[in-house]
Amino acid sequence: MNKNILYIGIAVIVGLLAGWLIFGNSGSEANANKDVSEMSDTHDHSGESSNQMWTCSMHPQIMQPEPGDCPICGMDLIPAESGADGLAVNEIKMTENAMALANIQTTIVGNGTMSEDDGMISLSGKIATNEENNAVQASYFDGRIERLNVNYEGQKVNRGQLLATIYAPNLVAAQQELLTTASLKESQPELYKAVRNKLKLWKLSEAQINAIETSGKVRDNFPVYASVSGTVSEVMAREGDYVKQGQPILKVSNLNSVWAEFDAYENQISDLKVGQKIKVVTNAYANKEFDATVSFIDPILNNATRTVTVRATLKNTDDLFKPGMFVTGKLKGEMMMTNEVITVPASAVMWTGERSLVYIKTNPNEPVFEMREVTIGNRNGENYAVTEGLQNGDEIVTNGTFTVDAAAQLQGKNSMMNQGKKEDAMMPMSEMEMEFSENFQRQFKQALKPYLQMKDALVASDANQVSAFAKATSVSLKSADIKSLGSMEQSHIKKSVEMLDAISANDNLENQRDHFVILNENMVPIAMNINGTDAMLYVQKCPMANNNKGAVWLSAEKDIRNPYYGDAMLTCGSVIEEIK
Repeated sequence: MNKNILYIGIAVIVGLLAGWLIFGNSGSEANANKDVSEMSDTHDHSGESSNQMWTCSMHPQIMQPEPGDCPICGMDLIPAESGADGLAVNEIKMTENAMALANIQTTIVGNGTMSEDDGMISLSGKIATNEENNAVQASYFDGRIERLNVNYEGQKVNRGQLLATIYAPNLVAAQQELLTTASLKESQPELYKAVRNKLKLWKLSEAQINAIETSGKVRDNFPVYASVSGTVSEVMAREGDYVKQGQPILKVSNLNSVWAEFDAYENQISDLKVGQKIKVVTNAYANKEFDATVSFIDPILNNATRTVTVRATLKNTDDLFKPGMFVTGKLKGEMMMTNEVITVPASAVMWTGERSLVYIKTNPNEPVFEMREVTIGNRNGENYAVTEGLQNGDEIVTNGTFTVDAAAQLQGKNSMMNQGKKEDAMMPMSEMEMEFSENFQRQFKQALKPYLQMKDALVASDANQVSAFAKATSVSLKSADIKSLGSMEQSHIKKSVEMLDAISANDNLENQRDHFVILNENMVPIAMNINGTDAMLYVQKCPMANNNKGAVWLSAEKDIRNPYYGDAMLTCGSVIEEIK
């Protein structure tokens, strides 16, 4: 019995010792690992918390250093992702291999003092015919062209040269009259003289008229002679054509003098004056400079290219200049030569016709780029003077600019071809000035009551109530007197009525809200031009409505109650204007 107790006691002691050896050490190791893990975790999180920013999924413009609620819509903020490689919204990153293959080069720009040579303005243009020396060779009588002696462009023509032969029935009758009156010239000299003068009006010479009278024969075909010398620039008729009196047959240009027509940018106009000396260079004679004088500056700016035409007249007695030939003009600008300006190589600038763009290297240690719009001044040789958009020390792409732009376009970032059109932007509502009669203002205030009820119905997402109040607002606006109002005012009112009718006839809530966007684009400007409403009105805006373009509405309460989303984002929006 005592031996059994002894054996049991020994077994318990052995079991306890084995359990300590197995579980005790693993527990210590686990604690040790836990301590290391906590130390590591603490280290990592401290690094993250120092850089982590928080944003709103619906309003990415919100950036805060700690979590919380969005100040616009009240949604919980989420950790902000800077995107792949930590890039900003419109930054792009290229690989070193792509940079090398495209031979992309960058340059740090800085201020430079313009020298006297740099003060030269460079203009691009081409040679055109001098329209003052153009002449049209026309038919002097009705008839059919039997033969056209000059029938292709570029052909030389001398004054008095035979251009064409025309069959003229009217001249046949006039010749018969001449022969008849020639026998009566003693008794009826006035009639005889009148017939001869009629033939002279058809450009028949005295010699031709005398030849007809002497021979006593009637001619069927009559010649047309060149009245000027020059080069045929356009053939306007063909053999066999019937022509009317005065109808053009040929256009002849005298190329002894030509025009050099240049395009000058809008910001260069102030440096240009009629009478300025200009040196003209052409690729055909690259080592020659031809002196000319600015004779004309177009008073109308070309809206498409934002340029004006600058013209100089060139002597061309040696026939060096051909119409259509490209030329470059250089003339001295009147800018202050001591002004410090930022200059960039012409290869760095992309010109879209309305704006000039460059690519900035935003990270000095990595190939990260972003497009920037700049304002350029005069072109000085192979450089542009930049008046706005760049600062001393900016690093820009000077070679391979279009490759960088193509990469930006492929990544959906701002680029030369993908940057949004300025002309699509609407005039700010606060700048729309309208005038309304006192009678209409009183009637419009009455229409605001059902409008506000319709807005509240949209907040409540009640499509039936929305339709009812939209119809009431429409009826109220239709009864208003708008005949005495201006065209813009009437347009806004009619569009408002059109949208109200569309809302009232629709029971689809999302469709009603889409029409509500357009309704407010017309009604809000009207309300902002009404003199004194019965109560304070607030113009409120949700930046997420209308496909993230933003949309406005009128409210009698300052608190945001979003009609475009209802309960989904009830407080999304802000007050942008108060109407008292």
